[in-house]
Amino acid sequence: MSKPRALVVEDSPEFMMICRHLLEKEGFEVLAAGDGAEAVERAQKQRPDIAILDLGLPDVDGIEVCRQIRQFTDAYIIMVTGRTDEVDKVVGLSVGADDYVTKPFSPRELAARIQAMRRRPRATTQARREAVREYGELRIDLEVREVSRAGEVLELTKIEFDLLDLLSSAPRRTFTRRKLLEDVWGDNFFGDDHIIDVHVGNLRRKLGESASAPRHIRTLRGVGYRFEP
Repeated sequence: MSKPRALVVEDSPEFMMICRHLLEKEGFEVLAAGDGAEAVERAQKQRPDIAILDLGLPDVDGIEVCRQIRQFTDAYIIMVTGRTDEVDKVVGLSVGADDYVTKPFSPRELAARIQAMRRRPRATTQARREAVREYGELRIDLEVREVSRAGEVLELTKIEFDLLDLLSSAPRRTFTRRKLLEDVWGDNFFGDDHIIDVHVGNLRRKLGESASAPRHIRTLRGVGYRFEP
């Protein structure tokens, strides 16, 4: 069986070495890119399963690299940033990143996020009960991982699809943020559980829902979310 591939996009040799050691220990074949142009080229040609992407690249902003990579791959993307501006994190998640870590961080934290990612498909598979779910104009095809609204196919990230899959697997059941994190990211998630709110906001936007009056994904303030059929 071939090894899963991990693309590391980083211009710091020291950080690249840390990531390479960690990923090889986790069983990945490591692909290295020192700038944005090389990252896009390698992602397109070699189709990694995961990408660790530093936002502070020498040639192209990491957010733009994330946007370009997401156009042709559904690889799990973890942003690495030394920036403290919350806007960068929100924008990165909105263009297709699945998660982020802020420098400085421990290798153990990054390893835990990668391990959670590798367990995630098992969790979502357990949540599935049928091949296709239909709610009015919304159609969720679990077999091919495709969502459409009024016949138009929507471009969802892995995280967005997995959130919709889990929420719609139990209509009108309330899922806490912690439960969503455990089932979608894995029980070793590190970080702010309000990352869920960003992904739900992006998912609603793609479903054509407003935050003030959503059709399917309802907010229970201070608790979490539920799906209305």
